[in-house]
Amino acid sequence: MKKYLSLLFIVPAVWSCTFAQDAAQKKYAGEITEELAKKHLTILASPEFEGRGTGQAGGQKATEYVAQQFKEFGLIKPVNGSYFQPVSLVKSVYAVKNFSIAGKSYTYGKDFYVQGENSLQNYSADELIFIGYGIADEKYNDLNGLDIAGKVVVFINEGEPKDASGNSLITGTNKESDWTRSRLKRLQELMKKNPKLIIATSSQVAQNLTRIGGRLTSGRVSLKKADSPAVNNGIPMVIATEDMINSLLASNKTDLDQVKKKISDTKKPNSFVIKAKLRADMGNSQEDLDDPNVLGLLEGSDLKDEIVVIGGHWDHDGILPDGTIFPGADDNGTGTVAVIDIARAFSIAKKEGKGPRRSILFIAYAAEEKGLLGSNYYVENPIFPLENTVACINIDMIGRIDDKHLEGNHNYVHVIGTNKLSSELNPLVEKANEQYTGMELDGMYNDPNDPMRLYYRSDHYNFAKKGIPSLFFFSGLHPHYHTPEDTVDKIDFPMMVKREHLIFHTTWDIVNRDNKLVVDIPEDGGVR
Repeated sequence: MKKYLSLLFIVPAVWSCTFAQDAAQKKYAGEITEELAKKHLTILASPEFEGRGTGQAGGQKATEYVAQQFKEFGLIKPVNGSYFQPVSLVKSVYAVKNFSIAGKSYTYGKDFYVQGENSLQNYSADELIFIGYGIADEKYNDLNGLDIAGKVVVFINEGEPKDASGNSLITGTNKESDWTRSRLKRLQELMKKNPKLIIATSSQVAQNLTRIGGRLTSGRVSLKKADSPAVNNGIPMVIATEDMINSLLASNKTDLDQVKKKISDTKKPNSFVIKAKLRADMGNSQEDLDDPNVLGLLEGSDLKDEIVVIGGHWDHDGILPDGTIFPGADDNGTGTVAVIDIARAFSIAKKEGKGPRRSILFIAYAAEEKGLLGSNYYVENPIFPLENTVACINIDMIGRIDDKHLEGNHNYVHVIGTNKLSSELNPLVEKANEQYTGMELDGMYNDPNDPMRLYYRSDHYNFAKKGIPSLFFFSGLHPHYHTPEDTVDKIDFPMMVKREHLIFHTTWDIVNRDNKLVVDIPEDGGVR
């Protein structure tokens, strides 16, 4: 009888405790609102922030904004008394100071671009050699009798010579030779002859420049390494539009169409000297950058030495020299806002005595768009030991309805990584969703055969590679991805906030459970 009486008191007590925890969890999730999400996102994706580009003023503003929010929430400054962890980056830019032929100046990014790793230097020549298709084959040789060492050569970098019937002068049939099928063969063979400079053209150059021309001066960003190779002085290749080459050929009273026709009619190469002075100053330059990760710590209680990371990258594609801005409202303004919103909610919970047992490290990562560089830098230079980091939650693009769901169910979220590293990830996400948000949990990207392989393409993966159970919350791709049209007015705020709620509830479970997540699935394991 005493046992039964004891149970009568214990069961209501347990139920009461569980109910209180549930009520608290719902209360603090409710601190994440559409109003606040829209306020933060409208600022971060505004013209003032200029697309939050790496190494750009707008990016610096974004980091300062996130740090200010962390300060207002009372988060600890974990990086030697700072919210900022500078990420050692190097920006390599191919710069063209001037480029002229026969006294006419041509514009880098409009008339041509350059493939090369040479340091900044001067190039000059009093004549250029046009070498047709640039092919040196025993059956057809554009270079027959020509010494191009130390010279500037110009050639057509597509197709191959054909007769009037459309048959290749090399194969003798309508089948193309290796000179066409191999994208690099003619260039590699020309390099062996040691020209000073190579100028190539094709029908695709103008279209390519329209697409990428404005990005050429943005350069390439990578993590700086002590043993980074120095810039070499290889032979640069100028990729020029057909219009640029035709203006050059005009001095010889011909153009590309006439050259091709003469080769086709005569079945012989058509190479010749162009008497024109070339003057150019161009080459690679390098600049050190230190765009920071922004870190804020909410200290836990009895399990405070264990760390759960909640992160999303703050950077996007920035602003182009022509003034075009890529706002990145969804990518990844929404993820940055979610980090801010969830940090605020947990901070309020702690101030009211309902703080997490484990510590939460909130991170806004730098340079994700340049190759997951900020998160890579963190895991190689962790502020807290990785062996104490028990989980990583990554938030990248949670504000739109993707093409798959546009004409169907909008009440969904992609949760990526639930079948990786820990068998406990999927059950805890499903439980949180069932109890609090009721969305479709789309697992399409967890299929090992999915061609997008998104699990390997966002910041959480750098943690996963270290054996840390990781989740990636994502609403999917859309037509405005990486375009200037990724704007705030297209964000579905009710669904964005609902997804934030699921992330909050999932995190609440991870930070308050008695035991940390098991790691019982090999890194590349998982089930369909």
